[in-house]
Amino acid sequence: MFPESKPYTLDRVVRISITLGFLCGLVWLLGYLSDVLIPFAAAFLLAYLMNPIVVLVQKKVPNRAGAVFISLFAVFAAAVVLAWLVIPMIVNEIVHMGRVLSEVVTSSEVAERALEHLPPDLWQAIKDYAGQKDVQAFFKTENFRQIAEALARKVLPGVWGIISGTAGFITGLVGLTVVGLYLVFLLMDYQKMSQGWKDLLPVAYREGITGFVSDFDSAMNRYFRAQALVASIVGVLFALGFLLIGLPMGILLGLFIGLLNMVPYLQIIGLIPAFLLAFVHALETGSNLWMVMGLTGLVFVVIQIIQDTLLVPRIMGRVTGLSPAIILLSLSIWGKLLGVFGLLIALPLTCLLLAYYRRFVVPAEPEDTGSVPEEG
Repeated sequence: MFPESKPYTLDRVVRISITLGFLCGLVWLLGYLSDVLIPFAAAFLLAYLMNPIVVLVQKKVPNRAGAVFISLFAVFAAAVVLAWLVIPMIVNEIVHMGRVLSEVVTSSEVAERALEHLPPDLWQAIKDYAGQKDVQAFFKTENFRQIAEALARKVLPGVWGIISGTAGFITGLVGLTVVGLYLVFLLMDYQKMSQGWKDLLPVAYREGITGFVSDFDSAMNRYFRAQALVASIVGVLFALGFLLIGLPMGILLGLFIGLLNMVPYLQIIGLIPAFLLAFVHALETGSNLWMVMGLTGLVFVVIQIIQDTLLVPRIMGRVTGLSPAIILLSLSIWGKLLGVFGLLIALPLTCLLLAYYRRFVVPAEPEDTGSVPEEG
């Protein structure tokens, strides 16, 4: 329940106006400083995700600095090995997809199979799109660096013009170095910051603020660490599932669906490209269309069951996270206000506001002890 309403006196209206003005000014200041704050925000989120690994290593290596560098080396080595294994497979899939698109445009046999399932106008539209020079050039590129460059040109045409030169490359390298330095320093001092800040608070406010921060940290554990772990596992499962049924670009699509899973149930969007690729696969191989479609749908059903019955209960527990609608709204609003920086801080800010709302706006009602009031 909301607390009892207070009269809106002039003093209260002025204080509310000052607070709203301060918040608007803060949002403007964050937007103005977003370019500077992006490296710190990225490093802070990485430090928040990596700290449990550092704590685990620290049980074996008591020295915090040693534990930090061992953890960073292990994560970096794992990322390099994963990239070494996955990137060539993704490149091969993209090149293979280019050959398939060429067959779609030129092969009469593929056209006959397609016309068995599609209206002629729709099939002609697909052929026209597959035959575009840009599409063909993208999928014929056999070097991953060139593929990434082509993708960057498509997605970020304005930004790419800025970063494509030597100076842009040096700037990007400096930016990555700054993120790395921030990450090292934050991990080194994480333990001190997480425990020592309480001593800086006035005693009168210490209990309330520490409880509020505890609520915020609990929410962040669910919405970042737990959800990121669930999304990573789901992405790997989708990639393996698509690889097993032979879906073109299955690994790339699976990892993309895992990324979508950072917003619960948003992976449903992946059904559209998955079924399109299943259709292309059926045309290419001459397989039964409904069989390929059914196997693709089965991958989604099986992984969703695994996620709902095993991953979410074991990793996130019974406590539910933010509603998917709230997450999408949060990303949209903060992304619109602050750009990339807003996307990075959207969920932490939402968790912060939610913790404030639950603790100070609608505090939990005291439990009924069942005692009977004395008479007389």
